[in-house]
Amino acid sequence: MSMNRPAAAALAAALCLLTAACGSSSDDQSSAKPTEAAAANTKNGYPVTLDNCGHKETFEKAPSRVVVMNGASVGEVSTLLALGLGDKIIANQQSYGMSEVPGRAAAIGKLPTGNVKPNDAYDVPREAMLGLRPDLVLSTTSYGFDGKNGFADRDQLKDVGANSYVSPQGCGQDNSKMTIADSYTLLRDMGRIFGVSDRAEKLIAASEKNIAAVSSKVKDEKKPKVMILFTNMSMGSNDFSSVVAKGIYNDILAKAGGSNPFENASKTSFADLSKEKVAATDVDALVVVAYNDPDPAAYAEKLLKEFPQWPAAKNHTYVTLSDSIYIGPSNDLAVEKIAKTLHPDAF
Repeated sequence: MSMNRPAAAALAAALCLLTAACGSSSDDQSSAKPTEAAAANTKNGYPVTLDNCGHKETFEKAPSRVVVMNGASVGEVSTLLALGLGDKIIANQQSYGMSEVPGRAAAIGKLPTGNVKPNDAYDVPREAMLGLRPDLVLSTTSYGFDGKNGFADRDQLKDVGANSYVSPQGCGQDNSKMTIADSYTLLRDMGRIFGVSDRAEKLIAASEKNIAAVSSKVKDEKKPKVMILFTNMSMGSNDFSSVVAKGIYNDILAKAGGSNPFENASKTSFADLSKEKVAATDVDALVVVAYNDPDPAAYAEKLLKEFPQWPAAKNHTYVTLSDSIYIGPSNDLAVEKIAKTLHPDAF
């Protein structure tokens, strides 16, 4: 989940993820003798203060004009929709065109875009951002607030009354340490910011329960070697440059009862591998991740034919996924779907 994003232009050609921040929450900051309106906010849990990537962000009330930057993610917009906050979004730049959650892709497609003309990084340029008059801007990584690349920086947003938020593990450009816990942090932070912590905790509890139930069924099973990669993506110089090495993917895979044979092939989220290296590795199953690909299964079938020596090819074992394997509210669906593919007899 870490790619350089000089051109999230490479979205269709190189997925710069998800995927998000050093955004840990701090204690609420109380105001002294509030006015009647402020007293009502205090009763509802405001003000809320978060320390996010070294920036102190204080919310006096729930945001109502939210801009969701692209960042080659759907984690932020999916989290808002899962919390029932879609009506707070005035401009959304995130979309994968598909989802494991019924109706989510369509719901994302119906959100306003703010009529923004994206810049070369396929995201919201400074002038357009300020013209939207947001009160909260969400970015997958700190790149979205980098003034040197034509974005409104966090101080400029503060000057026009807008808070900003970088998703968990997104303070830098390396998401290789991301886990499912970061998805829960994103949910909790959005719950606090919008005053819907009860909804966030219910979603987290349901996810944890589902993952625990799945993991308990496969904990004693042998862990197949699983290759996770993106369909038709080029992120490096070799034939296989979109193979997952580290990140939230491995956490999901482990909970589903699998292992990643390419985990040590790179220190970052993705490995850039030759065809020979891939051919020499025993692969028991494929997880093919699609970004706006109408037929990811066709890509999986192509790989199985290309490497007939794989146990995955001999047993025809693969699963396709889209948004549930990234940071976001639906990681339990990815765990369940992978586990059922790897260990069908356990279910």
